[in-house]
Amino acid sequence: MRRKIPNTTALICFEAAARHESFTKAAHELALTQGAVCRQIGGLEAFLNVELFRRSHRGVKLTEAGLSYSRQVAAQLDAVERDTLSVMRQQGASVIELAVVPTFGTQWLLPRLKDFQQLHPEVTVNLTNRTRPFLFADTTFDAAIYFGDGDWSGTQSHRLMGENPMPVCSPVLLEGQDALDAKQISRLPLLQQTTRPYAWRQWFDSQGITVDRDMTGPRYELFSMLSQAAMHEMGIALIPPFLIQRELEEGRLVIANTQALSSTRAYYLMIPDRKVESASLRAFRDWLVRQAHRYAATHEGLTPP
Repeated sequence: MRRKIPNTTALICFEAAARHESFTKAAHELALTQGAVCRQIGGLEAFLNVELFRRSHRGVKLTEAGLSYSRQVAAQLDAVERDTLSVMRQQGASVIELAVVPTFGTQWLLPRLKDFQQLHPEVTVNLTNRTRPFLFADTTFDAAIYFGDGDWSGTQSHRLMGENPMPVCSPVLLEGQDALDAKQISRLPLLQQTTRPYAWRQWFDSQGITVDRDMTGPRYELFSMLSQAAMHEMGIALIPPFLIQRELEEGRLVIANTQALSSTRAYYLMIPDRKVESASLRAFRDWLVRQAHRYAATHEGLTPP
């Protein structure tokens, strides 16, 4: 079946004219004549049977339909350009498109990726933030690192490490004490993590106390946001120490109580079944699992076995 897609040249002319709101400037940018741009856009309007610009002696203005369509066209042209440049860059090299939970990606994975690059210079790893599971078939991702139970349909899971979050805060909130007990913590503002809404309730339960306000307090989606809020004395947060090593070493955050929240959930590398034979993914999987096990072995108490 023939696709209902306009001429690419017409779309490029339209995107440039919409961005400048000027046929003349679009023509200059594209090294075309103004008449050629006018003809391309006129043909596009005829194809769509929609008026995209209002013409007047003062120039052109996008219609509501034109404004909406220009945003969609610009996004799609950008995507085609990215994909084209990616193919041009590869020249036989392997590329892994990896979805990764943000703070784990920036705080733990990125500082170690140089080692993988040195071992496998022929493989490029691109990182994109994703905080929740998705359907691999609907994306261009080759693999994902996520936090959960490892149950992801159509994939093979490889456990990396647990979280083992502990209560952390600004040293100011300790008021000269070395640590805080559970009751003292319960009286502080509790900073909540959006994707772990029951974390504080579970932590207080493990300490044998019930706190009415254990699910109240400002919510933040990322651990990096939680750590910033805690550093600015906005409250106390449950954060895995391995995600805030620098902040702990510099004294901007302190562990207020060494009792960690145990969980059966962990960070996993998820590889879709259709990708498990990929040589580059196998190399990345083996390297990543070794890195995680090495880290766990040398940081006993910060990550569970």
